[in-house]
Amino acid sequence: MAFSLKRAVANNTNAQIGAAGAAGNPLVGNFMTYTTDFNRSAAIQIPTISRARDLICSMVGCLEIHQYSKQWVGEDYEDVHLPDDTWFHQPDPNVTRNFIMSWTTDDLLFYGRAFWIVTSRFGNGFPATFTWIPADNVQTRDQAGPQWFGPSKEVYFNGYRLDPNDVVQFLSPIQGLLTMGARSIRTNINLDTSAERFAKNQTPAGVLKQTEGEPLSGEELSELAAGFAAARNNNAIAALNQYVDWKESYMDPSKLQLTEARTYQALEMARLANIPPYLVGAPSGSGMTYQNAQQARQDLYLFGAKPFIDCIEQTLSQNSVTPRGRYIYLDVESYLEEAEMSPESDNAAPARGLPSNDESEAS
Repeated sequence: MAFSLKRAVANNTNAQIGAAGAAGNPLVGNFMTYTTDFNRSAAIQIPTISRARDLICSMVGCLEIHQYSKQWVGEDYEDVHLPDDTWFHQPDPNVTRNFIMSWTTDDLLFYGRAFWIVTSRFGNGFPATFTWIPADNVQTRDQAGPQWFGPSKEVYFNGYRLDPNDVVQFLSPIQGLLTMGARSIRTNINLDTSAERFAKNQTPAGVLKQTEGEPLSGEELSELAAGFAAARNNNAIAALNQYVDWKESYMDPSKLQLTEARTYQALEMARLANIPPYLVGAPSGSGMTYQNAQQARQDLYLFGAKPFIDCIEQTLSQNSVTPRGRYIYLDVESYLEEAEMSPESDNAAPARGLPSNDESEAS
């Protein structure tokens, strides 16, 4: 009996040490090895994408983590609230809950999956603390992507293999924005580049035409054009000799339809991010509108953040993270509390299946 107890304690200690070593990967926590994908850096410079990302991630990041169980009451199940575990308030002791939840949602939005590493465990073997690692630095050799078919069993972080038992894998029900909207993002970037070109130069675009003298070679013409372009960028006045004429181009952003195209692309980016256009300032046309700030918050939850909230809740409710019979939920009801109390939203459907404060007091 004493031998079994000692061995159980030793096993728990080894589990804690192994988890604290972040699955044996020395690069976890070494921020010098963390990188940001070039495609994400380009996409986040699009104002509509940046705004949609900030709205969704800031909402998920502010939600508190709680748990409940289900009790059979004869005809149906009743949700019973349970005390919070210690990690609910700060899953990673080194950062705030807002930070780890926001960047987890960011990875789900852009890449379609996110990863936490278990850094310590309770005596019963369940995770006690976690740390987030960037999805861009994670490679899964049994799945090439960009569509993910399930949790990977061969997870590598910057070339080092991780123990799948120490990795919490969040798989979004929506394919990553960077792959699903790659062409739309490139189109938006090209339109922004064209608009920037017109905005940089005070003098309209045009053509330099040689009228007299010995014909210039291609290299000489290139040097002439480059010099004139540099003068245009630095000065409002440029000088030409009697052998060269300046022919102004009458093309401008309005004739090129840049304004209309960029406006339409803002709507396309809102569609790509699955967020109501009015929340990001994009023209909604004949689509849905909102009446007040409370309705806007409900729309943000229902259309933008709910798929990621459900993904996080159900992943953290798995038996590898939470004891069987317990279910994790993010407290959306508190976030929407003002909307639910508003007279204009009396007919709004409840945000969660859990009982509201009024129902709890009545019972």
